[in-house]
Amino acid sequence: MTLRGGYGMRGVINAPDEKPKITWPLMKRVLEYATPYHLLIGAMMLLILAHTGLMLLTPLILRDLIDRTIPAGEVNRLLMLALALLVIPAADGAINVIQRRVSARIGEGVIYDLRMALYSSLQRMSLRFFTNTKVGELMSRLNNDVRGAQNAITSTTVGIVTQIVRAAAVLTVMLSLEWRLTLISVAILPLFIVAARLLGTRLRDMARLQMDASAEMNAMMNETLNIGGALLVKLFGRRQLEIDRFGQRAAQVRNLGVQRMVVGSVFAAIIGLIGAVGTALVYGLGGYLVIQGAFTIGTIVAFGAYLGNLYSSLQGLSNAPVEFATSIVSFERVFEVIDLPVDVPETDDATALDTIRGELTFENVTFAYEGGDETLLSDVKRYGSMDNVTAVLSGTKTYAASPEAETRSQARSKALDQVSFRAEPGQLVALVGPSGAGKTTLTYLIPRLYDPDEGIIRLDGHDLRDLTLESLSEQIGMVTQESYLFHDTIATNLLYARLDATQKELVEACKVANIHEFIHALPDGYDTIVGERGYRLSGGEKQRLALARVILKNPRILVLDEATSSLDSESEALIQDALARVMAQRTSIVIAHRLSTILAADLILVIDRGRIVESGDHGTLLAQGGLYASLYQTQYRRESQELALVQ
Repeated sequence: MTLRGGYGMRGVINAPDEKPKITWPLMKRVLEYATPYHLLIGAMMLLILAHTGLMLLTPLILRDLIDRTIPAGEVNRLLMLALALLVIPAADGAINVIQRRVSARIGEGVIYDLRMALYSSLQRMSLRFFTNTKVGELMSRLNNDVRGAQNAITSTTVGIVTQIVRAAAVLTVMLSLEWRLTLISVAILPLFIVAARLLGTRLRDMARLQMDASAEMNAMMNETLNIGGALLVKLFGRRQLEIDRFGQRAAQVRNLGVQRMVVGSVFAAIIGLIGAVGTALVYGLGGYLVIQGAFTIGTIVAFGAYLGNLYSSLQGLSNAPVEFATSIVSFERVFEVIDLPVDVPETDDATALDTIRGELTFENVTFAYEGGDETLLSDVKRYGSMDNVTAVLSGTKTYAASPEAETRSQARSKALDQVSFRAEPGQLVALVGPSGAGKTTLTYLIPRLYDPDEGIIRLDGHDLRDLTLESLSEQIGMVTQESYLFHDTIATNLLYARLDATQKELVEACKVANIHEFIHALPDGYDTIVGERGYRLSGGEKQRLALARVILKNPRILVLDEATSSLDSESEALIQDALARVMAQRTSIVIAHRLSTILAADLILVIDRGRIVESGDHGTLLAQGGLYASLYQTQYRRESQELALVQ
């Protein structure tokens, strides 16, 4: 007899050390995702009943053949029953195909609904959330947890219902055939449970070890096979070192896989032996009762056929509570993200600005990066994911920060402290100051990547929090120091700024940014793939593409980090010329790295430790002899001399 115990074994292997808790509010919310598919779920239940009914017919046909048809020599009945033995598997196969199709529609529908809700929720989150959350964890929520949530509805729940219906139906028929044999069949169920708990725990632990080892191997591949990692390996000549490291991790996965297969084979053999004990008892006692004339040979044959189905169903049900609870946890992980509070919310009556003058005002603005921990995701121990890996190459563990390190990290809790200034329409405001002073943080508050903890930022007199995020985004263009490009064509990256832009507008924007001639000289022109993060382009080319993108958007307010220190003189000259065109007639907030930009600024804000310590034009600030004068002497004096020589 072959036991179909795959379902039960899977439940044992994946069972956690502690049974997860299921609450009614959680279950109610889970059922809401199944509600749109209630008709399909109902149809699947009917298909399960039909499948179970067909499964019950075959043993009864065998009983009739042995006890009545063959002894009586009824040829016509024999032909009909033989035909039924052919029709039943065919019909059952058709029902199984339909059931899988219905189940797939439900499952994929639930996955779609959850992913859309999850992705939409993530898109609402501020930059604070993404700077404090691992990308791998987000990907795991979108993939592993969503898939686990789908299994809770389509696989686990359907499996439990199927096992219950099958066990109830089989037990009913078995009791109607012979109650004594039925009691003997059920009596060995504890042996299944004991074997599942003992060997199943061992098999589960080995599966976890293999998944952990596989996670380490995958993490190493991710680190060393991306563009940056591959470049580093080649530059330092560590090809053989990484091959050896990968070999060690791959060997660990291999060895654990072999051990797992051996233990799994032992587990299956013991389960089969226990089933054989039940079968031996049933046929032994049943044979004796047949000899005594208690029932017929056909009855014991039919009974034996039902026995395998009963053991498979009971074994599966013994693990069903743990497996169901484990699947439901995936819903809980998904709901955790969906329920995250939005720290940059949009009010219901937010104002949409069509046109603006470009007056920007900061009023006693204070901001701290701390305090956002309530929006972070809880740590999840998820076997087989890269989130469990600490140090990818060395394999060492990470430890909590020392008190001294924590003290240093809290040395300046406020990134901005009581910042106030006004940028008039069309003005160029230059931000200068030492590294870490808060200049980038200030620029991030303008497009509401963050909201200030205190104070108000106004655009044309409107509090930014009273404006729609979409209209605010349309009015503000931002170019960061690291120009990010998607792994797509140049045209697609540029059109991201304005989806309805024409080819002519695209070309004009690139001409203003001094990048059109370069693009035109490429074999594929605007259809050239830029590579991951624009890696196929130089730093200057990426920056000019970023400028062209913001020109195409045509915002009234321009925010940019004018980082040109790492560029060659030709690229720097092209970008400086492009910047002069881009900033014309726009309110511009620029983190200035070049003296030429500072000299052209209408207002210079000198920022230090989150505060504006000096403000004014170049001559005024230089005459004060403060921080700006010091920065000028250390950073801009040589550039000033070079400009004088050129003139």
